Amino acid sequence: MADPAAFIVANTRLQPVPHAPEISLHLADEVTPIWRLTEEELGELGLPPPFWAFAWAGGQALARYLLDHPHEVAGRRVLDFATGSGLIGVAAARAGAASVLCADIDPFCGAAVQANAAANGVRLDFTEADLLDAPPPPDVDLICAGDVCYEKPMTDRVLSWLAQAKAAGARVLIGDPGRTYFPREGLTFLAEYRVPTTRELEDQEVKRSAVWAL
Repeated sequence: MADPAAFIVANTRLQPVPHAPEISLHLADEVTPIWRLTEEELGELGLPPPFWAFAWAGGQALARYLLDHPHEVAGRRVLDFATGSGLIGVAAARAGAASVLCADIDPFCGAAVQANAAANGVRLDFTEADLLDAPPPPDVDLICAGDVCYEKPMTDRVLSWLAQAKAAGARVLIGDPGRTYFPREGLTFLAEYRVPTTRELEDQEVKRSAVWAL
């Protein structure tokens, strides 16, 4: 990949997040064109959709929750797991986190996170390491995970890792719009929102999305 930062600027538009308009992100307006361009840029077909290019419903809900409940993050070391665009990380930084580490294995995410951090005047660190390959980092107080329950094998792996983090003392918050593989047990309900989205991404234009504590 020659220049992911230039690719993002050329193929997205800086715009407010529908359910967290205090935050603006570099987002795509349509799924199919940028998906195709991403595959062309990487020279590979059959890639997953570019999650970094959209504000997904679960992430919007969790970002809104952090902005409205800054006590959850103030002074804490935060990990935004499977960050995508960095939306939740930006919200955590805006809400007063001591530090924010965004993690994602998508090769575009590092550039997207830094572009969106700059657009919102916050500092976000980034790692492309697959954190699931090791125990949860001990230097994290709060782990946020939005929209991580798309596929069963990955959902099981992520939830097991998050449970380890909780057992080690971290607080874990999950944002989800009721995905098929979202667990129904072992969670504490915190808030629910009606999140504007698009039928290109979801089955409804407004998704009821909730925030849970593991």
